[in-house]
Amino acid sequence: MAKLYFRYGTVGSAKTLNLLAVAHAYQQQDKRVFLIKPRIDTRFGAEVIRSRAGLTRDADLLVDESSQLELGMLRGYHCILVDEAQFLVPQVIEQLRQVTRLLDVPVICYGLRTDFRTRLFPGAQRLMELADALEEIKTTCAFCNKKAVFNLKLLDGRPTQAGPTVELGTEEKYLPTCCDCYFKAFETLQPEADASSSL
Repeated sequence: MAKLYFRYGTVGSAKTLNLLAVAHAYQQQDKRVFLIKPRIDTRFGAEVIRSRAGLTRDADLLVDESSQLELGMLRGYHCILVDEAQFLVPQVIEQLRQVTRLLDVPVICYGLRTDFRTRLFPGAQRLMELADALEEIKTTCAFCNKKAVFNLKLLDGRPTQAGPTVELGTEEKYLPTCCDCYFKAFETLQPEADASSSL
């Protein structure tokens, strides 16, 4: 049986670049790849899968919470690649698991593990429960040289934990951080918060 992979990393860890490189490698061998992305991700255009390095490719299928994957549409492909998999609902992750079983086609999902509050995205959680292989795509902290594990959200250039869990953005809104730098970012804000509350 083919495997379901979850390749996860923080923002800025070249997940999409990795996906596009894998797609290119399959095509160099005259093998067919099928690209999926969540409908909610419209940062670079509705159907565009774009890496921060500037490489792009159109998705073959956009999915949302009501999507039902049709096996007939996926037959004949050698690999299925999924971008921004953290935004998929658990039911779609379960359908991808079934694709590996029923079509014997590997499915490689790329995405964030946790949101900016360090909580698992539902799609990422289901992938961690169902995937055959969990592979971390690593990058360093934006503030030091340690491995990044969290995603720091910025509002007007300042760290925040406010706002909806799903809020699209790139470098102007999110930074990869190690554990220490993540929590220190909020500790440095604490004195100002205390001062304003005492006025």
